[in-house]
Amino acid sequence: MNDVKSLIVNKNIWLLYILAGILTLIVIYYQWMIGLFLSIVLGLIIFLGLKTEDRLRKKTEQYISTLSYRVKKVGEEALLEMPFGIILFNDEYQIEWANPYMNDFQGQDETLIGENLTTLSENIISAIKDDEEEFWVNIDEKVYQVVVKREEKLLYFFDRTTYSDLETKYHNEETILSIIYLDNYEELTQAMDDTSKSHMNSQVTSILNNWSSDYGFYLKRTSQERFIAVMNREILEQLEATKFEILDEVRELISDQNVPLTLSIGIGRGAANLPELGEMAQSSLDLALGRGGDQVAIKNEHGKVKFFGGKTNPMEKRTRVRARVISHALRELVNESEKVIIMGHQMPDMDSIGSSVGILKMVQQNNKDGFIVFDPDGVNTGVQKLMDEIDEDESLADWFITPEQSLDIVSKNTLVVVVDTHKPSMVMEEKLLSRTEHVVVIDHHRRAEEFIEDPTLVYMEPYASSTAELVTELLQYQDGRVKLSTLESSALLAGIIVDTKSFTLRTGSRTFDAASYLRSKGADTVFVQKLLKEDLDVYIKRSELIKNATVYKEGVAIAKGNSGESYGPIIIAQAADTLLTMDGVQASFVISERKDGRVGVSSRSLGDINVQVIMEKMNGGGHLTNAATQLEDTTIEQVEEQLREIIDEYLQGGESS
Repeated sequence: MNDVKSLIVNKNIWLLYILAGILTLIVIYYQWMIGLFLSIVLGLIIFLGLKTEDRLRKKTEQYISTLSYRVKKVGEEALLEMPFGIILFNDEYQIEWANPYMNDFQGQDETLIGENLTTLSENIISAIKDDEEEFWVNIDEKVYQVVVKREEKLLYFFDRTTYSDLETKYHNEETILSIIYLDNYEELTQAMDDTSKSHMNSQVTSILNNWSSDYGFYLKRTSQERFIAVMNREILEQLEATKFEILDEVRELISDQNVPLTLSIGIGRGAANLPELGEMAQSSLDLALGRGGDQVAIKNEHGKVKFFGGKTNPMEKRTRVRARVISHALRELVNESEKVIIMGHQMPDMDSIGSSVGILKMVQQNNKDGFIVFDPDGVNTGVQKLMDEIDEDESLADWFITPEQSLDIVSKNTLVVVVDTHKPSMVMEEKLLSRTEHVVVIDHHRRAEEFIEDPTLVYMEPYASSTAELVTELLQYQDGRVKLSTLESSALLAGIIVDTKSFTLRTGSRTFDAASYLRSKGADTVFVQKLLKEDLDVYIKRSELIKNATVYKEGVAIAKGNSGESYGPIIIAQAADTLLTMDGVQASFVISERKDGRVGVSSRSLGDINVQVIMEKMNGGGHLTNAATQLEDTTIEQVEEQLREIIDEYLQGGESS
């Protein structure tokens, strides 16, 4: 390299030679003796320069020749011996050439030439067809990054196994925080003596300690009803694989002693710091408890939640303390607001209308103006009969307004009370939620991922038969004697009767207490039965659905409507109810097209099968025994196929969401 630089310098020297020659000629012209001497000296210098240049040229040619050989040799070694794979393939994705590194996959005596790319991995061809510039594949228990040169039909394979192992190790050792809560512990132990309480605590603690020991995570009891568990992602995945059998183990042990104690577990994962992880774990626990307990909720940093368990019906609480506290809190919110707007869900049913009327009476009891948002379009026959009766009662009808009217009267100091739903997408007028700072949610459904943002007060009790039951209890704890007319008390009773299927499903002692209170206020059971009488055409349409029913699995019946024929959601629900009365049917599912173009699924269960879990996998929700969903851009046949797959997964022990 130094010789090359010297050659470049010599070229510059020749310019000096020329300049020196010109100066010598000038000297000869004036002083020929001195010029002759200079000419001789210049000739000697030029002669020596030519000899030096010739020597440098020969050295340069030799250096370039050596360098070319070395570059060629390095190229050959890189192509054949470098520790990464190279493959050339043709239009049929057959291997035309592979360097020795890739041929090692086939053994020492075999070659990849002539083989299809699927010999290495079935994912390679699909990735090339998808125009991916690079992708990762697993080959012979190793992980490779593949770089695609599509024009040259060339693939480079770089071993990334170490990086993948490090990533897997980081993934597996990610910190997971869990809060374990003993459902109804305080209520259950109130009637126990110290010996029984100590024995129960010992058994539960022993089960949980054995569980933590088996899977190798840290468990600490922080109070009588609460534990903290710290684990990593690998352990969590093992627990997910078992579907959190600890829920069943605790439930079975306690059931043997006839004590209905269950576990709820909230888990946070993926957060960058421990405080956020703790907040997610607590939020997950609140969600699990809001859905009735006896289940696990796992929330990640993106807010996505996965559920396990939830196989049992929520147990009715033994205390009315919370109902009284909520009633007093609601009264304070009503008194502090200018007016109150009450709304249920779209396509209202008896429970939605009845509970709305109950809240209206509570508002009026506190001398405030209340309004019920009601959309007359899309109302079923039973609700229409009730609304016809309300229209004839001026003292009640004047407080019903349309969604458009509600937007005109709402203000920042308006209290909005949402009943019989907690999903913002299902309320009568979603815009109301963003136009006020005070929102109350009263609902009896299990809490879903979608929830009204930042409500001021939440009263959700999944054990309750209906929202009408909850509202009836709240009325009983208002100051003074609440005056209910026969129509108003009957509307509340109708909500309870419809949601309990005439006191046959989801009925607890407090359900009968609420019905008794309404009866004392003048509720007319004969009037309610008149509201629930159905039209002959509706009965015939429901019978058509039931006629198409088949038993898919033991105890599971599926019925579907005819393609191109739409059914209302009430008819679909009634068909599911009817199927549940058939001998041997434990759960029923009815699929039908709806008038709005979507495909609806209504499901019912006697309790052994959690239909809420199944409907949640189809973007729906509801109760353990009563759930539904609506799907867009699909057909009845596609929905049925999806439903069958989810039922199969559930019956094999699938997760709940």
